[in-house]
Amino acid sequence: MVKGKRKPLEEIKATVSRYKRILITGCGGCVSVCLAGGQREVEILSAELKSEFKKESAVKRIDGFTVERQCNMQMLSELDDIINEYDAVLSMACGAGVQYTAERFPKVPVFPAINTMAIGVDRELGVYEEKCRACGECVLAYTGGICPVTSCAKGLFNGPCGGTNNGACEISDDIPCAWNEIYNRLKEQNRLEDIIELQMPMQWKNQIKRIVVQDLYNK
Repeated sequence: MVKGKRKPLEEIKATVSRYKRILITGCGGCVSVCLAGGQREVEILSAELKSEFKKESAVKRIDGFTVERQCNMQMLSELDDIINEYDAVLSMACGAGVQYTAERFPKVPVFPAINTMAIGVDRELGVYEEKCRACGECVLAYTGGICPVTSCAKGLFNGPCGGTNNGACEISDDIPCAWNEIYNRLKEQNRLEDIIELQMPMQWKNQIKRIVVQDLYNK
């Protein structure tokens, strides 16, 4: 699931300070789950911005509206009837949602209100851990379900570097060596033969080609 974190209030305020009618759009998807951009967060940001602009005696109209998904064009259609009432949109969706909203409403400036941080999991309430970087070259089948790109500090595809020490990463004793964990996982599953299968370096050129082809297909 995509994880996001709200931008600082001053940064958000600066991006919309020139506009008088501002619509804050929330998303009921990933950013809602990680408490960054759902309906509750829309209401909080709206109240904070109104308070800030009131201090400057600036007359602003600030409203909020949360759609189920901003990464879905059909769901974004809920904004069609009201979008012309506003000079700017503050999107509390991930980067994909911001771009899709801007694509649907090209005449209205759309600004991000959160920073997209990672694709990750919920460790506990408010504590998230990156698990996937959407690299397009998934090797989880060979690494026991442990991602070497996100779990290894150096993103190594073929075994540990020389910095592993008693199962920890050289960066910190508090950070486990991903490849030590991969080895232990595969050993427990009687799959150590997988660890000797060499993986090719990331082919970024091929990934770009796949994205272009997918874009053409979607059109």
